[in-house]
Amino acid sequence: MDYGYPWDRLIANFKFQGNPAWARHFATVMRSAPWVEPALEAADWVIPMPLARERLLERGFNQSALIARHLSPAKVREDWLLRLYHTPPQSGLSREERQHNLQHAFAMEPHSGARLQGQNIILVDDVMTSGATMAAASIVLQRAGAQHITALVFARTARADAGA
Repeated sequence: MDYGYPWDRLIANFKFQGNPAWARHFATVMRSAPWVEPALEAADWVIPMPLARERLLERGFNQSALIARHLSPAKVREDWLLRLYHTPPQSGLSREERQHNLQHAFAMEPHSGARLQGQNIILVDDVMTSGATMAAASIVLQRAGAQHITALVFARTARADAGA
């Protein structure tokens, strides 16, 4: 989905107005993409993008985890990928600042890493802008032994170089 009207407002309502019921609807829309069902079937695990403790307390829920639960409840592992510290919101940062902002922000839960060896993972998030968050989390999953990682997001901002 393009992260524009009306989806941007629905996502804001979902995340910032405490309306977690949108997760089920977003998951349904995501499943309508032709490649999503086969990817979910092929995945060993579905891992939602973790939130920092501060952000989780602020919102009361992890929006990516709620979406993941509606996509493939039996495969979701919410406690394996950890967000180590709170970072400034990515939305107001340049691409370079986003990448720097996320250095060392993620880690694997120590007892779960071995379970990723040779596994196919779907990494779920609600919105992707520059891809820096997905890239940083994917590096941690790869280092833990994940064989293949598929990024699955509800909405994507337009790429700055889309017209080039």
